[in-house]
Amino acid sequence: MRNHHAKQLMAAVLLTLAAGACTGRAATPGTLDDAALLAYAKQPWDKATLMHTTVPLGRYHGVPVVAEFPCGDVCPQYTQRIIHFDLPEGADCASIGGVEREVLVPMAITMRTKRFCFPKVLVDAGLHAVR
Repeated sequence: MRNHHAKQLMAAVLLTLAAGACTGRAATPGTLDDAALLAYAKQPWDKATLMHTTVPLGRYHGVPVVAEFPCGDVCPQYTQRIIHFDLPEGADCASIGGVEREVLVPMAITMRTKRFCFPKVLVDAGLHAVR
């Protein structure tokens, strides 16, 4: 009887560890290619759930890419999705194959212009900043 309980306990521990390893791996963003970036950018998204968040998507050309979801005063209706490189301080956008663009970003009751470095594939598709 004791041996049976030990086996059940060991199986439960192993299942817990395996589930944790899978969850940890799934939560770690990986390498992105053009198709993966476009697929993400084409997906519908929930403005109410994502407003005021930044989601790490992975690495594209070795550089982190994030999706930001800023919103001003009329939320979640005016939540915007901006998918851009998360460049380290002093990095040059063009050197990684990015495209710099200014985007109007909601801030309180107004909009302000902010410059971002975008993956070219998203700029070409018009999916780098959408409402």
